[in-house]
Amino acid sequence: MSVKLDHGSDELAENHEINVTPFIDVMLVLLIIFMVAAPLATVDVPVDLPVSTAERQSKPDTPLYLTVKADLSFVLKDAPVTRPDLGKALDTATGGKKDERIFLRADKTVPYGELMQAMNLLRTAGYLKVALVGLEQ
Repeated sequence: MSVKLDHGSDELAENHEINVTPFIDVMLVLLIIFMVAAPLATVDVPVDLPVSTAERQSKPDTPLYLTVKADLSFVLKDAPVTRPDLGKALDTATGGKKDERIFLRADKTVPYGELMQAMNLLRTAGYLKVALVGLEQ
């Protein structure tokens, strides 16, 4: 730090430097405001998902469909299945092969939480390859 020891004149010398400290303080405050406000702005975003335009994937010769009907009951292939018996019915239908893909389809009136419960039941039974089935346009 330097100090001027000459007090000979009472005139103040012109200072041609810009004090950027207040500018930096304002920018930091704005940065903090945007960092806090940006995640809050995406909480209540309405979502209207479009229909998939992806190319059709090849299906196996005999796909194994698990259907969640509008009354929240399960149907494996064409036979009704209760929730506790789902794991046993899947083991019987796949011959115990846990790596077989299960095609999960649900009525569009089925709540999202119920669909997630069906996926959790599949995971609990050991079937991790789940494909969601939808209509194509």
